[in-house]
Amino acid sequence: MVLLDSLMVKIAMIGVLGIGAQWVAWRTNLPAIALMLVAGLVAGPALGLIEPERDFGTLLEPIVKLAVAVILFEGGLSLNFRELRYAGWGVARLVIIGVPIGWALGTAAVHYVAGLPISVSALFGGILVVTGPTVIGPMLRTLRVPNRVRDILKWEGIVNDPIGALLAVAIYAFISYRGDSVDYAGIGFEVLGATFLAGLIGAALGYALTWAFPRGLVPEYLKAPLLLITVIFGFVVADIIMHETGLVTVTVMGVVMANKPIHSSRALHRFKEDLAVLLISGVFIILSATLDWETIQNFQARFILFLVVLLFLVRPITVLASLLFSGIPYREQLFIAWIAPRGIVAIAVTGLFALRLVDLGYDGADALVPLVFGVVIATIVAHGFSAGWVARRLGIDMGKGEGILFVGANRWTIDLGKFLKGLGYRVVVSDTSKFALRSARRQELEIHQGEILDEAHGHAMDMNQFQHLIIATENDSYNQLVGTDLGPEVGYDQITLVSADEASQRTSARGRVLMESSPTFETLQDKQRDGWIFSKTQITEKFNYEKYLANLDAGEEPVAVMKPDKRLLFFSSTARPTIDEDDVIISFVAPESPEELKAQKMEERARKEEAREKSAEREAAKGRESGGPLPDPA
Repeated sequence: MVLLDSLMVKIAMIGVLGIGAQWVAWRTNLPAIALMLVAGLVAGPALGLIEPERDFGTLLEPIVKLAVAVILFEGGLSLNFRELRYAGWGVARLVIIGVPIGWALGTAAVHYVAGLPISVSALFGGILVVTGPTVIGPMLRTLRVPNRVRDILKWEGIVNDPIGALLAVAIYAFISYRGDSVDYAGIGFEVLGATFLAGLIGAALGYALTWAFPRGLVPEYLKAPLLLITVIFGFVVADIIMHETGLVTVTVMGVVMANKPIHSSRALHRFKEDLAVLLISGVFIILSATLDWETIQNFQARFILFLVVLLFLVRPITVLASLLFSGIPYREQLFIAWIAPRGIVAIAVTGLFALRLVDLGYDGADALVPLVFGVVIATIVAHGFSAGWVARRLGIDMGKGEGILFVGANRWTIDLGKFLKGLGYRVVVSDTSKFALRSARRQELEIHQGEILDEAHGHAMDMNQFQHLIIATENDSYNQLVGTDLGPEVGYDQITLVSADEASQRTSARGRVLMESSPTFETLQDKQRDGWIFSKTQITEKFNYEKYLANLDAGEEPVAVMKPDKRLLFFSSTARPTIDEDDVIISFVAPESPEELKAQKMEERARKEEAREKSAEREAAKGRESGGPLPDPA
């Protein structure tokens, strides 16, 4: 037990539980946040392995606040204004119309249903307008809904988080005022002024970094650390001016940097994204572990009725009233109206003000902590587990993303794409050349003309719709670049390259090289011209993988295996899929008729010989006309 009392052991335990929950969620398609909450509750109040208030002491609040700052900045960094061409009007309505309606309805629900005093209810109602981006992000990863719905939910979550916190700040300033008379106008201007100043700080820091980085004023290895320190610095400075305004600073800073692209922006974004995943995992474990049995016991029966009202009345009325006559399809409105999970910001801000209100002697303040945890758990469980089902029932679910994307339009990719389409897969062939895509269009394949790197990062193409990416151009450097750039988004295991030359034939730094023999681009094209074809073979109990291999001729080999659930796993020089009974192997084989192939080659040789003879005759005729010597027949 002495070992378990070590702070280092507890920090390691928090990391293992958080990332472990994320991994289980990935494997099972369950909501990651729900699993992290369960892990925290088990490690905290259930087993007593982690007691954050005792373990971290006074460091607990700054750790949580700084983590929230980094998470919100990373969220702001993903808010590109180009997304607003689809979602801008909806987001504006949810902020301008939805926030006041949500605050009013939330306050009424807390006061009349949960039974808290009106002042405390107003503060908590302001916090309830948030829809946690820390929860929305992981939830959207497991869903395939229209881009407009994704963008509205993402923008709403990021923008409303600081707004909800500032509402709580303003209301707390009103109810905690101890003067002879409350100067409502003065307090309001003070909050607005602090918010405006915080926004200016965030914008200035964002512009400063986007100005300095491209000019070489900061070395590459210091960019990510400097960015992290700047985020923390901006948050702390703004928070000193007024509590919780730092949330505005980091959000604005992220949005500014997202819309002023720099050379290293993608690398920096990935660094912040990885850091945000770690922080989300850790903070959720810590916050759920802060619950104790006394707090849980303070959760009263009437709070359950409040949660029902919040889920089924407050959120739907707020969204549907805000998006009325917006032009957004009604089915999408209903889905947005249902999805409103709360997360870290709600817990952190509520916990902060609950302590202050208890110290001031406000009745009902001690009920805020169990109530906010009830809201977070209820919304995460209800929305997280039902989101996919609701999307399917409303007809906006876009499927599992079983498509195959080919980068590079050539004879080999087009023939393989045609074959896969015949097996029921959605196939998209991408190339920058309109001419190269003509053959794919003639084969009735779906095409995409444009630079895949720009399209993917500009959100013009949803990469979640593809289960695998095959990069097969004659430029090996470009193949490597696409694999490197899209690997973090698609997953390196879902990317397969075709080597363009023998120097990179066996291995690739980013992505796997297609087929066990790693044939080059030229080799595949030559075989295709020689009449090689794709075939499929069913693996059965009697005809196993070993017998399949024994039936292959020289040079023939498997390309991919199709699983019964339509997963397509490709063979590579470094990985061989597991072959099971009922799998279907797709092979690249020589023509079924060797005689036909031989005849084709003989005809081609005959045509070349005929052309050579005609050329010699023309040269001889020119020699006779000029009176010169005749060419040597030899």
